[in-house]
Amino acid sequence: MRIDWRKRLCDDSSMKHRSTTSIISKQFAAKSCLVAVAVLMAATSVVEIGSVAVARDYDAEIQAKREEAEKYRAEAGHLNKMASTLEGQLAVLRQQAAAIEGLINKSQREHDKLVADIAIGEEKLKENQDALGVVIADLYIDDQITPLEMLASSKNIGDFLDKQEYRNSIRNTLKTTIDDIDRLQKQLEKDKLSVERVLEEQRGQQVLLADKQKEQSDLIAKTRSDEAAYKKLAAESNAEAERLNQAQIAANLAAMQQSSGGGVSSLPVASSGNGGYPSQWANAPINAFVDSWGMYSRQCTSYVAFKLGSKMPGWGFTGPADAKNWPSRAVASGVATGSTPRVGAAAVSYGGPYGHVMYVEAVNGNTITVSDYNLGFDGLYRYYERPAAGLTYIYF
Repeated sequence: MRIDWRKRLCDDSSMKHRSTTSIISKQFAAKSCLVAVAVLMAATSVVEIGSVAVARDYDAEIQAKREEAEKYRAEAGHLNKMASTLEGQLAVLRQQAAAIEGLINKSQREHDKLVADIAIGEEKLKENQDALGVVIADLYIDDQITPLEMLASSKNIGDFLDKQEYRNSIRNTLKTTIDDIDRLQKQLEKDKLSVERVLEEQRGQQVLLADKQKEQSDLIAKTRSDEAAYKKLAAESNAEAERLNQAQIAANLAAMQQSSGGGVSSLPVASSGNGGYPSQWANAPINAFVDSWGMYSRQCTSYVAFKLGSKMPGWGFTGPADAKNWPSRAVASGVATGSTPRVGAAAVSYGGPYGHVMYVEAVNGNTITVSDYNLGFDGLYRYYERPAAGLTYIYF
């Protein structure tokens, strides 16, 4: 089950902090440093309005920034999809442009061949026309000779007839050749004009596709630029949310320090292991699951509920609640509370806006050994000794 991290903090109502153990340990390694943070955060987390002190609502601010970042992220995602669609369309346009380019090249080759063929035809036509001119001239000269003279110059009647036939044949052949060349030339010219029209149309399509490609490329560039801008805005909003996150961590720890009467002088280093806490919860991100008692995983309340439930099935109450509300819920459920520590009791600190609950492992006079989760708002397990005073104990 996925849980909205914005709904939980140091308990089952809020936990949004992701500080690592090493960073927190360095920040709160000495009491003097923690006190300095307490003073600083007291100044920044409470606003005086007349005589009324108003606690800064970090939850609302962080949630607003996270929602703002999510809005920007969603818009960037939308623009990313749009740009990808546009890029796909541009790829199609480029394919079409390549196809048109291929057709233009083919048509140009056809046109060039027709031009060359027309030139050859014109040369042949000229040659045949010249030959026909010679023949016509010869025939004209022959026509000046009377048939009687031609017959007299012929060896015999057959020779005379052959000369007549030859003249007619040459004239007819040249005329046919010239007519054929002329028809071919006209067809070639017609084909040439047809190819030129096709080329003109294809080049027009090529120009239109080039314009479309440029328009598409410009739109893609603008969309990608807008996407980058929204990603930047989302990153800035997330960074601001994290800054508020860290401010809230410091403010809550400072409040815990004050409420414990100085009992928590420095933040204990996270311990190895998980105190028996189920691995499916301990190894998952904080707030990733709702546990068997209706509380959010790796929160202090979830851990103590587990410790109590493993020893006393059917113990007390279940369901989400801030740690600071445990004592009142216990009293309402008929469970005793007090200020005396006992092994197996739940120890509640009222520090911070949500409080903190620990499991008492041992009582050592004025100190107790406790185990808990999420003391540093980091979702980590700790096992440490601390003063017994200043806490409310619940005796389930």
